[in-house]
Amino acid sequence: MRLWRSMAAALAFSALMAAPAVAQDYPNKPVKIVVGFAAGSVSDLTARVIGQKLGEALKQPFIVEVRPGAGANVATQSVVRSPADGYTLLVATSSSTIRGPQSANFNFDFGADLVPIALIANVPFVLTAYPGLGAKTVKEFIALAKAQPDKLTFGGTQVGTTGHLAAQLFNLRAGTQLVIAPYPSSAQATTDLMTGRISAVFATASNVLQLIADNKLTALAVAQPQRSGLIPDVPSMTEAGLAGVDASIWIGMLAPAGTPREIIDLLSKTVNEALKSDDIVKQMRLSGMEPLGGTPDEFARRIKADTAQWDAVLQASGLQK
Repeated sequence: MRLWRSMAAALAFSALMAAPAVAQDYPNKPVKIVVGFAAGSVSDLTARVIGQKLGEALKQPFIVEVRPGAGANVATQSVVRSPADGYTLLVATSSSTIRGPQSANFNFDFGADLVPIALIANVPFVLTAYPGLGAKTVKEFIALAKAQPDKLTFGGTQVGTTGHLAAQLFNLRAGTQLVIAPYPSSAQATTDLMTGRISAVFATASNVLQLIADNKLTALAVAQPQRSGLIPDVPSMTEAGLAGVDASIWIGMLAPAGTPREIIDLLSKTVNEALKSDDIVKQMRLSGMEPLGGTPDEFARRIKADTAQWDAVLQASGLQK
């Protein structure tokens, strides 16, 4: 009995001593950052600028691997199946919290099979309208929509994506019945919006800022609780009188579930420090993003809230049972 107790104590001591060593020795080889969207996308840009800073701080290369497909699910699944040792990371967006048609054929749970490291950036969504409608505010737009049920149209991106579900969420919160016309891309929807073929679009701020400045589109609100520094003269959706419409796109870094907490904390601290650098802030703002940051636990709460929101929208729209 005494021998077993001694062995158990020795094993416990060894485990205790090994845990800090993981972080002390990490990283001792190149780290891979997987991105689920095409080269040149904001996710790719984010991964590269943050990866460079992580490499400089932690003295190992952080190499970006682009694996687009199925709304980033291909990349996510590859990371979920990777060893939980901190050497394979994922840069994902809030679209991964949408458990819709594109994720139906993939066997993973984004919220359970990955552990958050840090939120990196926010990409504001702006509700923009055709100037010929005459609506200057969200309240005026809602009044027009209710006066003409099934006549006004939203240009949405592919069914089940953030652009499409943002329009669904607006209908639910505002009590409107705007018809949602799917488009292959937000750029095509924006083009039709300028000609009045559709009434409104949720678009990323970077894609419509100049069009708004040239009075080719009317900005009604930013689809988030607070104003955006990229377009400060436009009210938030909450300020505009319609709370509960948050469709801003976050970009964040995650690792496979089971990755040692010491590594998660080290990466989170390093990412947050990188986001304070002037060059990172400048690059992000020029690309239509706002730096975020925060703790792994804060990021986990955001994932949980967004998943619940989009699950409710998907169920209400008949896209999820």
